[in-house]
Amino acid sequence: MKIDLRSDTVTKPSKDMLDAMMQAKVGDDVFSEDPTVKELEHQVADMFGKSKALFFPSGTMANQTALKLHTNPGEQVICDKYAHIYNYESGGVAFNSGVSCKLLDGERGMFTADQVVEAINPSDYWYAPSSLVAVENTTNKGGGACWDFDELVKIRKVCDTNKLAYHLDGARLWNALVAKEETTKHYGEIFDTISVCLSKGLGCPVGSVLVGNEDIMQNAIRIRKVFGGNMRQAGYLAAAGLYAIDNNIDRLVEDHKRAKEIGGALSQLSAIKVVETIETNIIIFELNDDVNEKAFVQGLANKNIHIISMGSKKLRLVTHLDYTNNMHKIVLKSLKEI
Repeated sequence: MKIDLRSDTVTKPSKDMLDAMMQAKVGDDVFSEDPTVKELEHQVADMFGKSKALFFPSGTMANQTALKLHTNPGEQVICDKYAHIYNYESGGVAFNSGVSCKLLDGERGMFTADQVVEAINPSDYWYAPSSLVAVENTTNKGGGACWDFDELVKIRKVCDTNKLAYHLDGARLWNALVAKEETTKHYGEIFDTISVCLSKGLGCPVGSVLVGNEDIMQNAIRIRKVFGGNMRQAGYLAAAGLYAIDNNIDRLVEDHKRAKEIGGALSQLSAIKVVETIETNIIIFELNDDVNEKAFVQGLANKNIHIISMGSKKLRLVTHLDYTNNMHKIVLKSLKEI
């Protein structure tokens, strides 16, 4: 039995999700005629208290569209040095929008309002104009860490004072909402745009949604077209999203519980230097200097347990809905045997 803990994107649709997909009513979404896509977009927009939502084939495309909506070439985005938009979107910030990033030295991917104030460029013409603050919640490279909502509100005030747009890369926002007992409406009130992923944590085969108000989002569909993101009978995929939102959010607490139990087991190993604080479904740990990283990963692979490296002797595991209780028992037992 393969136990795949590389990411929460490795899940496959459940039978009930597949049934919902096959029963979907569909149409040509390029002509805005797919009723299931419309239903998903309406539901997600309503969840966040926004007037507009747009379905995308990927979270990267949703984020890249938001960046283009909020910026002009030559401007600058303020984000953390761990940000997904900077590290894992293939240089799209520069390639697609022609903007640069002012990288903040935050804590596990999270920075403060004071750091944003310090990062805003002067208005002199030889500086790139600061135009957008981008936040990621939960932080992927930060080990699934959840932002303090009060700090997010403080950053909103800085954005208002300095006329900066405010975008949330909420690829794993569902995890933060469950862990912190927060609401989508609260996030919708402070961010201009929010991207949420349906294939991380919620078990969909594909898909993300970008939400915002009409004045911001009116150009989003054209940008999606430019990026090649228009789809036809996309309702089959949107139906998976509807099913996931209705059935797979509350169960994320199980992933978080198992992640913390794995973290506890890892912390007992002499090969481990440190296990980073675990809040949600991501576990990042660092090996001692004298431990061979490749040998450690291969040792787990020999037991059919698969994880990934994040470099510098840091390794990552991610729990998800296809990670069963039986698999969990095997992992905990195997860690004790290393």
